[in-house]
This record gives sequence, C-alpha cells and structure tokens, in this order.
Amino acid sequence: MNILIVHAHNEPKSFSSALKDLSLNHFLTKGHEVIVKDLFEMEFNPVPQRSDFKTVLHPDYFHYMKEQVYAFQNNGFSDELTQEMNDLEWADLLIINAPLWWSSSPAILKGWFDKVLAMGFAYHPRDKKFETGVFKNKKAFCCFTAGGSEAAYSEGGENGDIDMVLYHINHGTLYYCGFEVLPSFLTWRTHLSDEATLKGYLDQYQQFLDNLDNAQKLY
Repeated sequence: MNILIVHAHNEPKSFSSALKDLSLNHFLTKGHEVIVKDLFEMEFNPVPQRSDFKTVLHPDYFHYMKEQVYAFQNNGFSDELTQEMNDLEWADLLIINAPLWWSSSPAILKGWFDKVLAMGFAYHPRDKKFETGVFKNKKAFCCFTAGGSEAAYSEGGENGDIDMVLYHINHGTLYYCGFEVLPSFLTWRTHLSDEATLKGYLDQYQQFLDNLDNAQKLY
C-alpha cells in the first residue's frame, strides 16, 4: 500500500510530530511505501497566486478556480503543484497530521488543500464529487492534537462536538473529493500532559493503526 502523510506542525519536537513519526515507522515496518509531506519544512506557500500556473486563461482577471480547471486541461500547473498532485494520485491512503488551530487546520494545511485539491484535478461540482469523486478508491483520515480537553469537544461542550468541528474537513473536503473517510485519531491537551499520558496516546495510536483495516468509515 502507498501512504501519503501530510504533516503540518512547525515544531519537530511536538507531539503532533511524534504521532507523524509513529505512523511513518508503523507503515514502513509493515513493508508499505510512505511519502511524508512536512509542509513547514518544505516551506510550502499556502497563498493562491499566478505562479501556481504555467498557463493563463484570463490575464486581466484572476479567478483561481477557473485557472485551476484550465491548468488541469492543459498540463499547466507549476512543477511544485504537479509533484504534489502526482504524489496524491500515487497514494492509497492519505493521513492528515496536524494540530487543531481555531477549530480547523493550520493555514499552511488549508493552503495545501486549496492548491493541491484543485478544481478539475481533485473535484468538479458538476460531476466529480462525493460518491462520484476523483478519489473514491482511496482512504483518508485525520490525526489531530487538540489544545482543549475531550470534555470541551464533546456534545454540549464549550468548543462544540468534535465530529461537527471536523465536519468541514472530513465531509466538506475529503469526502467531497471522493475519499473513503475513516474515523479521526485525536489527542487532548498534550502540551499539559505528563509522560505517562503521552505514552498512552502513542500506544492508542499504534492500536488505531493496527486495526485500520477494520475501521468503520464515516463517509
């Protein structure tokens, strides 16, 4: 199996990075092929801009999604984005590995979604979405570290039910592009946790990965 891990944390010593390392080692040990996209290390530019394209559809008015469709039709994406897209096509499983910031993904990861999951390439609102999505034969899941407590992200909690907080990523992004979306792996308040708690999270993630084939999909 081919696994693509998209990692979005700016500190290599963070617990989010430890989870990324665990998943990398897990799949390599089992003989799978793995590519890691460390977005901060790559200095990935999340800002949509004309330099994302070698082609130009409308030189006088920059409509990013129309330029994406035109680039897809004319092999006009930048070399950097073409590589990202090729690696995504290569993958059987996509892992989104990041901290939860402002109830969402870090800006650098949102930019990766915006630019790599390009209209035409990854979806089209007319006929390539959800059940007919481009990546309907691939799986994906999120691994997030949250600064709040599990209770704060429960139903009735002050931050809202975590399933609803992540709905825009799991349903509105991954499933929209056709991925079979598996349950997320979540950790809570790791910045305040002792070593025993962190070790427990790592053990839980190992078990989560060991049982991935049996996971009930969300969408």
